[in-house]
Amino acid sequence: MKTLTLKTSVGELAANLYLPEGEQKNLPLAIITGAWTTVKEQMPTTYAQALSERGFAVLVFDFRGWGESADDVKYLEDPARKTADIAAVIDMVTGQQASEFSDIDTSRIYGLGVCASAGYMLDAVNQNAKVKAAAVVAPWLHDRELANAIYGGEDNVNGLIKAGEEAAAADDAVLIEAASTTNENSLMFQAPYYTEAGRGLIPEYDNQFNVASWKPWLTYNALAHAGKQDKPVLMVASEAMALPAGTKQYLQTAGENVKAEWLADVTQFDFYDVAEHVSKAADLVAQHFNAN
Repeated sequence: MKTLTLKTSVGELAANLYLPEGEQKNLPLAIITGAWTTVKEQMPTTYAQALSERGFAVLVFDFRGWGESADDVKYLEDPARKTADIAAVIDMVTGQQASEFSDIDTSRIYGLGVCASAGYMLDAVNQNAKVKAAAVVAPWLHDRELANAIYGGEDNVNGLIKAGEEAAAADDAVLIEAASTTNENSLMFQAPYYTEAGRGLIPEYDNQFNVASWKPWLTYNALAHAGKQDKPVLMVASEAMALPAGTKQYLQTAGENVKAEWLADVTQFDFYDVAEHVSKAADLVAQHFNAN
């Protein structure tokens, strides 16, 4: 693994590059992003290691203000901002041919988004000629109607958006704990993975959530561009994951270039790091990328 600092149009982003063993020339490159509030060392690295074992160079990075990527704005879950970060990384990798990427075949760039960043990745690759294909694992894709259903109804969602607007207007960032087994006011109270040592609870995890995130997150429409998606897309999903309805709605609107593989009884969090599920998902993603 190589530690990198990517000099992109949105600023410097901390990244790690994983290379397969053996042949190091003309490698296809997969860019992988993870769930909301996460850093590159969590599920992005799990999938980076799995895809590098399948012959891909893999780049994972921290979004602006998360992990090792410094920024004045921290821990903001803003889909538009994170989508811009992905696009900037794609531009950097394909445009400058920095020495770290001299062994990369820039005609074979792929994107993989896990959970919340599935929507960001799909938006970033859509109509982007620099990317060959994309995949998403355990995709969390919501629009306002789904957000209302998930977050306790329209009135509650409006209340969260108002809290987000007030936080955005405050002089200092309003932060809450992202995940906790004891703090009932955390974003993800007693959520698996994030609160489990050896899984998502790792030293690199910021475990912070900027309350100003609520407005951009809840008003984001991850389904808006499904009908215009021009990349071959594979969705690795399960009825047991958190939001299968979003994936089904994306598929209903998208063309035949977007397809899904439905795995039996795999929960959202188990997609992140349970070996047998990661292996199966990585096999499907690698097959999809190699075919495009």
